[in-house]
Amino acid sequence: MIQNHQAKQIDAHPDRPLSTWKLFLSLPILSWALYDFANTIFSSNINTIFFPLFLEHAVGGNAVMNQIASTFISYANAAASFFLVIFSPLFGTTIDRTGKKKSWIVWFTLITVIGTLSMGIFAYYQVPGQLFNLPISLILVIISFVIAKFFYHSSLVFYDSMISDLAPKSHIPLISGFGVAVGYLGTLLGLGVYPFVGDDGYHIAFLLTGALFFLFALPLFFFSKDKKVIQKPDHASFLSGYKDIIATFKEMKNYKPVFTFMISYFFLNDAIATAIAMMAIYTKAVVGFTTGEFILLYLVSTVSSIIGSFIFGFITKAHGTKRAVLYVGILMCLALLVGSIATAKSMFWVAGSMFGVSLGAMWVTSRTYIVELSPENKRGQFFGLFAFSGKVSSILGPLLYGSITWIFAGYGNLASRLAMGSLIIMTFIGILVLFKVKPVKN
Repeated sequence: MIQNHQAKQIDAHPDRPLSTWKLFLSLPILSWALYDFANTIFSSNINTIFFPLFLEHAVGGNAVMNQIASTFISYANAAASFFLVIFSPLFGTTIDRTGKKKSWIVWFTLITVIGTLSMGIFAYYQVPGQLFNLPISLILVIISFVIAKFFYHSSLVFYDSMISDLAPKSHIPLISGFGVAVGYLGTLLGLGVYPFVGDDGYHIAFLLTGALFFLFALPLFFFSKDKKVIQKPDHASFLSGYKDIIATFKEMKNYKPVFTFMISYFFLNDAIATAIAMMAIYTKAVVGFTTGEFILLYLVSTVSSIIGSFIFGFITKAHGTKRAVLYVGILMCLALLVGSIATAKSMFWVAGSMFGVSLGAMWVTSRTYIVELSPENKRGQFFGLFAFSGKVSSILGPLLYGSITWIFAGYGNLASRLAMGSLIIMTFIGILVLFKVKPVKN
């Protein structure tokens, strides 16, 4: 009842100025933002920090084997993205058919939590035997990671599309920025597990991360509610959603701006997703950071992301979404360039801070742009295609990075620098395509 009352207050007078903090602290929006807090703990702890560090500990050991560890990390991320490519468009059509988001988020979150806890269990208990000359326990950790990451990203298709139900369109950039900023505060809490990890206690990080994700997802479970939609009688199966996807692609010329942006986002996200996944092992193996120094670097980058995401909510509202995305792309290019040529730790501190700002800002601007460019009756489907675009690139990026480190492993750290340099090219292509996005005619 509280949520319904507050939602009605926000929607009743869409043109009336609304206190920013009153908007942020309304129960539906705060609960939505706390889920960003929860899932960012998973994203930073598992995807960016402790899973790569675990593989470096288990597989790496010298310049050549560190490149092999990089390949394992890259291919595991690509495998999770492959399944997302198959299913994320179907999730979007399900939203448009039923209007249901919360129930999917709940189930996908629970599976993600189970997968994360399984990583901790298999990292601690050594299952006897080997497969493909690898310990079975290591393989089970990697499989659990793929499952957890798949369902984590699947939940985000429903979560991101929920933003359009929270407030009038004019408030969405601010809400998006607020959600991302709160999310990165989750990163700060997630880093609090590091003192419990030590040199080889990665199983503790996995277990604590699963518990924290579940705990901070609970407000959305209990205090959010799907927006009521009028459903037409539809007995089509879940898989028949592919027909809707095909139909949408046939109508591409009617939605050219949003499709063009998805192509741009494909290349921009290629760089983002790969850099996030490889950041830990790159800084340790190539730049020479210790684990403690990397955690501190990640902390600084996270603070930069919080600042960037919050500020870019206002920049987007003031200067327009397309221009904001352009600014983010340029900043990303500079960050990746500095990172790929960094020979001193001080240079990578600069690169990490710049990338942190661009990372937080990209999440704010991209989902705002999807809302701006897509028609309301197909918004769920376009968010599914948005995830589809991002996840296809999340296959290409890690596969490209991992293949470069595999092929040039004999050259040691030069292989990682070449792989990082390839991301600059991807970002530049994304910027060029962005210029082709035309405004939507009202």
